[in-house]
Amino acid sequence: MRKPNTISLVSSAGLLAVVAAASLHVEHVNAQVNVPKPTYRYEKCYGIVKAGQNDCFGVGNSCGGTSKNDNDPQAWIYVPKGTCSKIVGGKLSPPS
Repeated sequence: MRKPNTISLVSSAGLLAVVAAASLHVEHVNAQVNVPKPTYRYEKCYGIVKAGQNDCFGVGNSCGGTSKNDNDPQAWIYVPKGTCSKIVGGKLSPPS
């Protein structure tokens, strides 16, 4: 019986890792979208967004779904008009 070639196994494992990383990158790029404006009366609410859940660009992120930190004061989401000021930490504009 022939022993498997260790170099081939390592190469195959490396190739699988590259393919998996490329797949994750494509998924991340596809996740970066600008969310369409809601059909209801809305306002932008800053500082309440979970990481990766922002609706559109701001300082430090260019598309929806790209915020890196929870409650980033620059990241915003659409909320129904009159709601933002009722949410703890919600601001109607980003910090200057």
